[in-house]
Amino acid sequence: MNPRAGKARPTLECRRNEGVTYWTDDALRANGVLLAFSERTGGTSTGAYQSLNVAAHVGDDATRVDENRSRLLSAMGLGELRGRLVMSEQVHGEHMVVVGEDDACRGAWASGSPAPVPQTDALVTSTPLLPIAMCFADCVPIVLVAPGPATAVVHAGWRGALASLPGVAAGALARHAGCPTEHVSAYVGAHIGAAQYVIGRELMSQFVNEFGTFARAESGGLDLDAVVTASLESAGVLSCNIARLGISTAEATDRFFSYRAEAGHTGRHAALACLLGASS
Repeated sequence: MNPRAGKARPTLECRRNEGVTYWTDDALRANGVLLAFSERTGGTSTGAYQSLNVAAHVGDDATRVDENRSRLLSAMGLGELRGRLVMSEQVHGEHMVVVGEDDACRGAWASGSPAPVPQTDALVTSTPLLPIAMCFADCVPIVLVAPGPATAVVHAGWRGALASLPGVAAGALARHAGCPTEHVSAYVGAHIGAAQYVIGRELMSQFVNEFGTFARAESGGLDLDAVVTASLESAGVLSCNIARLGISTAEATDRFFSYRAEAGHTGRHAALACLLGASS
């Protein structure tokens, strides 16, 4: 089954349900895939975490985090799968893990649950009714979808981007699904823009050496969008199969969390994907 059947290009549309705002590609649902990039509104958290913070490790009240996760899944129509949510311990690395039925509920509950998948920045699955999610506040959230269907959620900070984790994950997903990488669609959520992402000269040189001069934006900052795109395309993902939200988290802190713009004291929004059952 081709998850892009009947639709030439992946897109991201804004949806608001039960007070929760998220971005998705509605056309994928008919082909058994649901994805979302959440915004920060519609939750229960207060102060620096206001309001739909989904991260358990930032100092927010665990019961509020759990409620926020429940609200996001409910808004997406996945409320009955709340207890099957799989999350990982993100470490700004390049490790990826294929998860399946035995991993259901890992990291699902901030207030006490099986531990999340350890030290992992990319989750891959072909198991239906198993939501996978990761947390973000400036790093690049990526959801990959392959025929089968199969899907992946990728967390690309600068280390993951420099190691070309997005492209590596796309290749791994294609192999897992048994399809060419050209059949993979990529969705890139909100992340810090180049104008706000100033890095050291030595680190910038590493990016330029690895990806080319376009990694350095005219502002002098690191262009993560260009780097992620280059990584995906080098792996074989077609440019027409990449959809971008195109919003800088640091310029839209009313809608997204930003670690840099909020001095490191903030919550996290989510990237989530789920393969639907035959009756969904």
